[in-house]
Amino acid sequence: MIRPLHMSHSLLCLLGGLLLFTPAWAQPSSESTAADATPRPPTREELARYSWLSKDARVRPLEASFAPPPGYTRVSLEPGSFGAWLRGLPLRPAGTLVRDFRGGQVLAADDPRLAAVAELDVGTANLQQCADSIIRLHAEWLWVQGQKDRIAYRFTSGDLASWTRYAAGERAKISGSKVKWVRSAAADSSRASFRAYLDLVFTYAGTLSLQAEKQRPSRENVRPGDFFVLGGSPGHAVLVLDVAVNAEGERVALLGQGFIPAQDFQILSPGQEGPWFSLQGDEVATPFWKPFPWSSLRRL
Repeated sequence: MIRPLHMSHSLLCLLGGLLLFTPAWAQPSSESTAADATPRPPTREELARYSWLSKDARVRPLEASFAPPPGYTRVSLEPGSFGAWLRGLPLRPAGTLVRDFRGGQVLAADDPRLAAVAELDVGTANLQQCADSIIRLHAEWLWVQGQKDRIAYRFTSGDLASWTRYAAGERAKISGSKVKWVRSAAADSSRASFRAYLDLVFTYAGTLSLQAEKQRPSRENVRPGDFFVLGGSPGHAVLVLDVAVNAEGERVALLGQGFIPAQDFQILSPGQEGPWFSLQGDEVATPFWKPFPWSSLRRL
């Protein structure tokens, strides 16, 4: 049954072409050092790679901040892939707390479930929650890759909302579970229009939308950029940010999430032994939700 689209997104989440060349910033990064994790202004390449970044921010790349456990090495990734882009995700300085969209504290900086906080804006509305954070990062990657025609995500009704349609001036007219696209605005392909488009997607998409994705990788093929999702009432989703493997083929992963209310995207920790989560069991346990079975693994 199609969920009525007028239901608030907060309740939904709570309840439920190849590039011709690969730019230098899309190449796999070289081995990181501890100095690379010292907070600093973003480089020119990072400002181009992560379009929302302010030049006044102080950041450290995810890859440089979290070395794999002893005996493990990061899995190889294609240059320019979503996973390779996530490895450079800019993080705020260590000791940063998690704030919600109003600026209130959600998690203390020393919460044992928190490994780091991403330098990613949340917006001023209660929209960018769990599933939305995954959509946001995926859309931002496509934006800088020059693949804007691929930016398209489904509402909970199954209707596709594409950036190209929105940029052309079409807007979704929604009545119950019915969606009709009408040209009612001027064409606008700016960054501001792109953020408005994403807020529209965040309003009407959620864990049920992501759970319906057709790509369902196996546990043997899990890679950065995949995500675990349990849709419904309630629902939640976490993003695989990185994967490392040892000589025996055992895998561990860095996981990140948005949550309710809309809040900073955070890198999770299983506890004092964190921040890497074991992928060896039949389920992947995270500190804020029930364990995710491997059948919940999806890929955009």
